[in-house]
Amino acid sequence: MQKILLIEDDPEIAKLLKLHFDSEQFDLTCSDKCVEALEKAKSEKYNLIILDITLPDGNGIDLCKQFRKNDISTPVIMLSCHSEESDKVLSLEVGADDYITKPFGVLELVARAKAVMRRTVQQDSLLLSKTNIIFSALSIDPDKRKVTLKGQRIELTVKEFDLLWLLASNPGKTFTRKQLLQDIWGFAFEGYEHTITSHINRLRLKLEDDLNHPEYILTAWGSGYRFAE
Repeated sequence: MQKILLIEDDPEIAKLLKLHFDSEQFDLTCSDKCVEALEKAKSEKYNLIILDITLPDGNGIDLCKQFRKNDISTPVIMLSCHSEESDKVLSLEVGADDYITKPFGVLELVARAKAVMRRTVQQDSLLLSKTNIIFSALSIDPDKRKVTLKGQRIELTVKEFDLLWLLASNPGKTFTRKQLLQDIWGFAFEGYEHTITSHINRLRLKLEDDLNHPEYILTAWGSGYRFAE
């Protein structure tokens, strides 16, 4: 049975979601505080985290950052009563996989949750079937999701790794920002292609010796990005 951690301080929403997810044969655990939720995520293995941005003891975006800093790679769907573009973009940039604005339809949330979990399983199974990529001083191990540069491990977020792996698996192939967004995050965030630029910039800061002359991730001017051949 797939396990879901719901972090939501509205008891009525939590009760409603538990009822629907339980009926779909998911094991849903509820938490209403950041500190408790972080401990649960550290101690238990979940298939999905549904995270409200506004919590009584903190901010869901900051909590998502903590998940990623603690190597918790569980996919995250953010819930928010705010529809501002800045919240959506920031959620993506800290590692969220999807974003839903309140009020939302429960059936839509269940469907989006299934889609995120299905996509994660597909991506993980693809990685397990691949061999290591070695290019110059860079080594990428898809099984361990481990990247080393000049013998030193480079810490990447889940999305940074997925983005690097997609590019490095297709050396010389140019991907548009829209294609990268589609392949890494799915259909839900069309219109937020500039999020890709932020991730590429952070990857370059971690990998490149000279940002003005990158060795690994190259810009295809007017088109997108490609990995060096």
